[in-house]
Amino acid sequence: MSSWLGGLGSGLGQSLGQVGGSLSSFTGQISTFTKDMLLEGVEEVGDAATELQVSNSKLAEVETAFATQKFEYDRLKRLHAELEEKLEASEIQIKQQSAEYRTLLQQKDVEISHLKARQSGLQEEVQKLQRSAQSASSGPALLPVTTSSSSSTTATSSSASFLSRPSGSLQGFHGDEADFSDVIWSQQEINRLSTELLRLEAEAAHWRRMSQAATSGGSSGDQGEILKLQQTIKELRDEMSREEDVHQHELAALQDAHRHKMSDVTRRHREELAEYEERIEELEEQIHSGGGAEADSSRLSELQKSLQSLQEAAEQREKQLSELSGGLEAAQEKQASLQAERDEAQEENAGLLQNYTRLQASVAELQTRVQEQEGKALQKAQLDHEIQTLRSNLTAAEKEIERLQNLTEAEPKEEVEHADILELNTIIGTLRQEKEALEQDKVNLQERLTAAEEKVVDDGAGDAEPVEDLKVELERREKALRATEEERDTLMSELEELDRQNQEATQHMISVKEQLSRQLKEAEAELARATAELSATREQRSSLERELESQKEKMSQSAFSLNDLHMSKRELERTAKEMKDKLSHAQEQSRDARREAAELRKDLQEREEQLAAARAQLDRGSGGGDGEAKEELARKDKEAAEMRRELGDMRNSHELVASENYDLKMENRRLKEDGEQTLGEVEELSRQLKESQAGLNRVVREKDTRIEALRLEKNQLEGEVAQAERKLSEQVRQYQQTIEELTRARSMDASALQTEHERAIKLIQEKDMEMAQLRRDLEQQASDHRDTNEMLSITVAGQKQLTDLLQEKDVFVETLKQNAADLQKELENSMSVMSKEAESLKQVLEEKDKQLGGMKEENSHLKEEIDRLRDQQSRPQHLAEPRTLDIITELETEITQLKSSNNGLDEEIQSLRRTVEEQQASLLLSQQSLQAQQGELEQAHARNQQTALNYDRLIHARDEEIGRLQQALDGLRESRDPANPPPVQGDVILQENKTQSLNQENGNEKHDLSKVEIEKLVKGIKEKETEISQLNERNLSLAKQLDQLVVSRDEVGKLSQMILQKDLEIQALHARVSMGGGHNQDVLFLQQQLQAYAVEREQVLAVLNEKTRENSQLRSDYHRLMDIMAGKEAALLKLQQENQRLSNMSDPSGSQEMFKETIQNLSRIIREKDIEIDALTQKCQTLVTVLQASGGEPGAGSGGVSSNQFEELLQERDTLKQQVKKMEEWKQQVITTVKNMQHESAQLQEELVKLQSQVSADSDCSSKLSVDYTRLIQSYEQKERRLGSLSVELAQVQQTITQLSTTKDVLLGKLDNVAPAPDVPSPAAEPTGRQASPPVVGEKLQEELDRLRAQLAEKENIIRTLQENNHRLSNSASASESEQKSQAEEARHVRERLDALQRSVREKDLLIKTKGDQLAQVSDALRNRENDNEVLKQAVTNLKERALILEMDAKTLKEENELVAARSREKESEFRALQETNMQVSLLLREKEFELSAMSEKAATVERMLKDKEQGKNGELNQLLNEMKSMQEKAVLFQQERDQVMMALKQKQMETTAVQTELQHMRDKESRLNLELERLRNHLLEIEDSYTREALAAEDRETELRRRVAQLDEKLASSSSAVENASQQASMQVESLQEQLSGAVKQRDDARAQLRTAQDQVNQYAVSLSNLQMVLEQFQQEEKAMYSAELEKLRREKDEWRRKAVTVEDQASALQLNLDEATAALDSASRLTDQLDLKEEQIEELKKQVDVRQEMLEEAQKKLMNLLNSTEGKIDKVLMRNLFLGYFHTPKTKRADVLRLMGSVLGLSREDVDKMLEEDGRHGVTGWVSSWLGSRAAQSVPNTPQRPTAGQGLNSSFSEMFVKFLEMESTPSLPAPKLPVLDLKPLSAVPPRRSSGGVASGGAAGAAAAAGRRPGDSNPFLAPRSAAVPLLAGSGSGGPAGHLLMKPISDALPTFTPVPVSAEASGGAVLKDLLKQ
Repeated sequence: MSSWLGGLGSGLGQSLGQVGGSLSSFTGQISTFTKDMLLEGVEEVGDAATELQVSNSKLAEVETAFATQKFEYDRLKRLHAELEEKLEASEIQIKQQSAEYRTLLQQKDVEISHLKARQSGLQEEVQKLQRSAQSASSGPALLPVTTSSSSSTTATSSSASFLSRPSGSLQGFHGDEADFSDVIWSQQEINRLSTELLRLEAEAAHWRRMSQAATSGGSSGDQGEILKLQQTIKELRDEMSREEDVHQHELAALQDAHRHKMSDVTRRHREELAEYEERIEELEEQIHSGGGAEADSSRLSELQKSLQSLQEAAEQREKQLSELSGGLEAAQEKQASLQAERDEAQEENAGLLQNYTRLQASVAELQTRVQEQEGKALQKAQLDHEIQTLRSNLTAAEKEIERLQNLTEAEPKEEVEHADILELNTIIGTLRQEKEALEQDKVNLQERLTAAEEKVVDDGAGDAEPVEDLKVELERREKALRATEEERDTLMSELEELDRQNQEATQHMISVKEQLSRQLKEAEAELARATAELSATREQRSSLERELESQKEKMSQSAFSLNDLHMSKRELERTAKEMKDKLSHAQEQSRDARREAAELRKDLQEREEQLAAARAQLDRGSGGGDGEAKEELARKDKEAAEMRRELGDMRNSHELVASENYDLKMENRRLKEDGEQTLGEVEELSRQLKESQAGLNRVVREKDTRIEALRLEKNQLEGEVAQAERKLSEQVRQYQQTIEELTRARSMDASALQTEHERAIKLIQEKDMEMAQLRRDLEQQASDHRDTNEMLSITVAGQKQLTDLLQEKDVFVETLKQNAADLQKELENSMSVMSKEAESLKQVLEEKDKQLGGMKEENSHLKEEIDRLRDQQSRPQHLAEPRTLDIITELETEITQLKSSNNGLDEEIQSLRRTVEEQQASLLLSQQSLQAQQGELEQAHARNQQTALNYDRLIHARDEEIGRLQQALDGLRESRDPANPPPVQGDVILQENKTQSLNQENGNEKHDLSKVEIEKLVKGIKEKETEISQLNERNLSLAKQLDQLVVSRDEVGKLSQMILQKDLEIQALHARVSMGGGHNQDVLFLQQQLQAYAVEREQVLAVLNEKTRENSQLRSDYHRLMDIMAGKEAALLKLQQENQRLSNMSDPSGSQEMFKETIQNLSRIIREKDIEIDALTQKCQTLVTVLQASGGEPGAGSGGVSSNQFEELLQERDTLKQQVKKMEEWKQQVITTVKNMQHESAQLQEELVKLQSQVSADSDCSSKLSVDYTRLIQSYEQKERRLGSLSVELAQVQQTITQLSTTKDVLLGKLDNVAPAPDVPSPAAEPTGRQASPPVVGEKLQEELDRLRAQLAEKENIIRTLQENNHRLSNSASASESEQKSQAEEARHVRERLDALQRSVREKDLLIKTKGDQLAQVSDALRNRENDNEVLKQAVTNLKERALILEMDAKTLKEENELVAARSREKESEFRALQETNMQVSLLLREKEFELSAMSEKAATVERMLKDKEQGKNGELNQLLNEMKSMQEKAVLFQQERDQVMMALKQKQMETTAVQTELQHMRDKESRLNLELERLRNHLLEIEDSYTREALAAEDRETELRRRVAQLDEKLASSSSAVENASQQASMQVESLQEQLSGAVKQRDDARAQLRTAQDQVNQYAVSLSNLQMVLEQFQQEEKAMYSAELEKLRREKDEWRRKAVTVEDQASALQLNLDEATAALDSASRLTDQLDLKEEQIEELKKQVDVRQEMLEEAQKKLMNLLNSTEGKIDKVLMRNLFLGYFHTPKTKRADVLRLMGSVLGLSREDVDKMLEEDGRHGVTGWVSSWLGSRAAQSVPNTPQRPTAGQGLNSSFSEMFVKFLEMESTPSLPAPKLPVLDLKPLSAVPPRRSSGGVASGGAAGAAAAAGRRPGDSNPFLAPRSAAVPLLAGSGSGGPAGHLLMKPISDALPTFTPVPVSAEASGGAVLKDLLKQ
């Protein structure tokens, strides 16, 4: 509750001042006095509740820290989940990649299976064809024998060539190394077999045609030839079947081998993968365990190197991270311990200060009492012993508190409290025992007194004087006893108070300890969480490194696959070269075959001419030479058959060559496709390599930047730790100064201590403020750190190349150099500071040595003075005071203390010297290490420069190689561009392929070179990283040395603190020495001081009582005021709730509610005023009663005064009437103004409604505009889509144009081939012309001619069947002979037309070229337009973005306007409230004036009443009173009305002002919206105009282009139709050109096939391009998505790291506070443990001394027992001589007493002595004396020891009478003998503030207690506070059976001052001394 009140009071300290005015206005009752009291109470309470506030704030901080930690834990959970998702995604990606590779393998397998199926199908077709050929063997075959032989030879050769390879390949299959070349060779073999199948299919087709021809032609050939042919066919079939079997076996073997090979390859691949994985795992295990093994295989060496370098870098980073985290944790622990120590030291300081001041006061009081009671040695010893026991108990309590603080949490608090309670119970029990002992002593004394009185009565009148003396002594003793009891009671009360304070302190310490333990637990939990987070981050890092290693393995695998692909590419190039050579060879063969065919045609034509000539001759010869003609005909037939056979062979060979050419072309195309695929794969692999390299570089850069950021954070943390240490040292110094000031001010009173305490609290608050400032600085640094992190992330994004990385490394090396230089500077500064501190320490040591010398001199002086005092003491000083012995003992104890302190100082000085020497040695070592580090830094600098030069050279070489590679790549791209080669140019193809292969080889070489360079660069980077790691290690060693220097600084600070403490002790000793120097002169001064101290003590007690009374009053006032404050707060809360409710109600009836509120406020004010008026009326009534009472009494002088007062009252009444009139007028004016305001408010409301309608209309307009804007944007997007479609159509048009150009080139080639052809057939036309007019021939010739014609027709039919496209020509050949002339003429026309067509084609070519140029221009213009469109799109997007930004700005402006409006409304409401309060204050003032006037009227009326009373006019007085009441009521009514009217007026004014401001705001808003609308309209109109213009222009361009394309299509169609017509006519008319035309047709077919293949290739390329573009776009989109996701993740991670950094910094600050507290607690604990050790050593020494004394006591008791046994019944000679002499020296009247004494000494009874005396009276003395002497002469009288015991007997002995005798005979003033207790050493080295007497007596008491207790009970902490110790300790072994002389001196007979006897001396020696004196 008190903490709540304290917080409330401190929180409301400022708010009370602000709310005071409103409270006074509402209540009107709170006065300035209560405000002042409240403020005073708040201030005092704030001082009282600071500790609770601090504890609450700490609790709140702990809760906030817990919340932040919880949030951090949740965030880390989320991060962990995200990372797991990432891991799953990466695994899925890896699975997808592996699945893709598997699908590729499956596709290859499927392709192989398809090829096998196709091969089997082709084989089946061949078999079917063979079967059909066998079935058709009955028909005549026209194939000659040479064809079969040639085909068989080719087949066998091909089979042989095929069989030559597989043997070797099969041998190679079972080799060890898995190579892809075997797979490629098998693919080649499959392709070769497919070509073989195609060739066989062509042969089958040929055989089919031949069989058809044989079946169709029914010519009767030679049966022998047919049989031969059938046999050859059978043989060929057998050979074919054999070859097919062989091929099938080979194929099966190949398939099996391929299957085995693939399985082996896959198995080996898997085994290698497994080996790689096992090797990687082994390497990782070796890295973790520290051991490493050499690589097993040569392939893994490079992998292992890269892995080892990466693992080394990772280990270095992990070490750096662990070191940084360790430094962070150490700093946090240090901070926490320092904070805890600081807080504990503060709390201990406060508690110890309070205890110290209380103890000082009690010690001072006790010292004054001790010095006042000089003669009371017993009481002084007891009191001093009690003080000592109290101090020892206090020290024990302090130790107990420290022990409790150092105890762990496991020990419960109840035990501690139980131990304290037990100790307190023991102390109380000892005090009770002491009280009981004192009471028993008193009872004993009283009994002795009564016994002594009885004895005195028995003895008679002779003993009257000693009885009186005894009475006096007894009264004095009783007074002393009462005083001691009073003092004991006061001490008990003080002790109880001290115990209570001690309990409170222990409870407080326990609570503080519990809080600290809770905080420590939370800090440990936080540390555990932080360590868990760190371990999690390390695991993530290790997983990332594993991923990186897997990526590297993939890279190495891709590199291997790339090398394999390069090998396969080279082999493909080799095969392509071989194929090109074969193709060139086949083309040469085809050219030779064509040449031979042309020659054969010429020969045939010549033979036909010869045949025609022969026929003519035959016709001419007319049967003359029939036989010769027949022979010639037969010969000619044979020749023709041979020619035909040769021609067939030629045709077969030509067909074979054509099929081979086609196969070669197909294979070339496939090889080209394979090459392109391999190039694509190579490019993909290189791209993957580059991406992986870029990823690696990114990872390396990110790691470097993270390391740099961590280093920066480490440096910042080190700086912060250094700052915190400096601040802590400053705080320690300040605390030491405050402690010194408090020790100096210990003699001040409680008020001064309170001021000092307040000042200390203010200092603590200032320190807290400084701490808060430091925290803010830390937060600022954290924000700067975040900014630097952002900058680092931005720079990391920009660094993309190796050169940048190298520059970063150089920059990092330079920063390391700068760090090293800074560290060197810091070391030099620290060296200088350390040297200065060492010099100052040396100076301090020299000063201490000087002070020690002075102290030794003073010691020697004191020793001399002590010797002098001892000499003076050895002389008999009769007039010396008994107090000198006490002073001497005090001085001796002080000297012993000084000696001990001197020895301690000497030891400390020696230790300080040793520490200084050690620090100097450490400084020299640090200097040497610095020099060594400087040398290493210079070497590192030289190495860095060298490496930088090497890297520059490497970079230049790499740049040159990159340039070369780019040139080679450009060449490759140019060579890879798809060209349209002419169909016949083989040499050009060869050259292009050669250049391509050369370029590829160059590229491969350069790629290998770049690989080597990359490896070199990677090695250089690794070397650089190792150097950087070495520099980092050196930097860390330098930082450790700096930390050691900081530790040595801390040691120097501790040493300086110890020196300061020693200085203080030396000063205190000096003061004591100076005080104790002149002890003889200062006795009076000390007595005066004692008296002054007693007076001051009484004053202090009185002041304390007053303060306690004031404190109780203040507490009661405080509680009362807090109750008032609680009521006020409740009222305030109610008012705030009402205000909120009223502000929330925003309906149009707000004005009525305002009126209601004002009416309520006014009614409340009126009620308050009514109360005040009632109070005033009561006062008036009391005044009237007083006046009436006074009027009844007779008074002379009162009449004049009352008359004057009546006159004044009447005047005041008149003035009040005038004021009332004025108020009525003012009221009417206010009513009129209120009515006017109502009218104005109605008008303003109408205007508001209008404005709202306008605003709604504006909002509708803006919504319409936004709709229009969206529509325009949609139309623009549609137009953009239309533009895209137009661009696509244009691209299609361009493609069609290119296709048309290619068709044009083909047609031109055909026309060139056709154009020279009509010149050739002239010789063939002549015979036909000749044949046109045949003469009349015989029938035989006619038959022969018919037969020949039929044969020719058959041959022409065979030629037609062989040609694919000659159907139309065969129809034209059956035309009549009459049309041939017209055909010859038409041929001329055709030639002319062909020339014209060629000319037109050339013109068309020119036109097409121009059109192509125009098209290129148009395409350029289109590209420009597209670029413009893109620019416009960008502009539109920018405009969209701007529109969005403007909308956002408009929204923000609206929000800001709303905020401003809300603020203005709040300000207006505040202003209204202020105006209301102002009005209320003014009203209150007027009311007060009115009340004053009313009071004056009342006074006037009272005066009138008095006058009337004097005159006897009571009726008028009543009238006046009634008038006054009516006037008062009227005035109150007027005031109420005036207040209401004023309030209504003010409200109306405020409403009007608010409405006007809203109006103005709405107008401004409307104007702004209008401006924005106009701007947007203009902008949209401009955009629409520009878009419409562009769209129209694009449509115009589109129509023009379409028109041009249509024209070109029409022209091309017309030209193509014309060309086709011309070619048809030419083919119809020209028969003789059939063979050449067939060649041309074949060429045309080839060209068409090539065109189709080219078109297919183009389509494939287009499809592959589109696929590639799609894939590229997908890749780009995926990369963009990945990059965006990674960026978002990085941003999230960055934000999380920022939050982490903030939380870590908060934790660091909290831990720093905890560290400070812990260090303070540790320091205090170390000090207390040192003190405990010292106390324990002293206790052990004292125990030893006690044991020694105990042994001495036991020895003395034994000696006493022996003496008692030996001296039983013996009398001393000297004693008897003295008694005898005394008898004769005494007068005769007293001799009887001497004789009685002697009889008691001799052991005679009193009756015997009386009898002897009676006989002596009769006989005389001489007889019995002589007889007695004669009887006793032989006995020797030994010395009887006198040992007083503790037991007091009441027996009357000889010693008592002897004492009486001695008192009568000699009364010397003996000096107080030296107490035996002084020889004992004190319990502990007493501080200089304690008195020496107390020490001595305490030592005596302690010795007595030790002698009386068992050895097991000697616990110094459980010792009683005060033990009632008697003066002389008895042994207890004497027993009551001893001799009378051995009995102690009775206290009942104090005839002389009690002599304390030492433990060593005997009673006899004492008696001897007394007798000598």
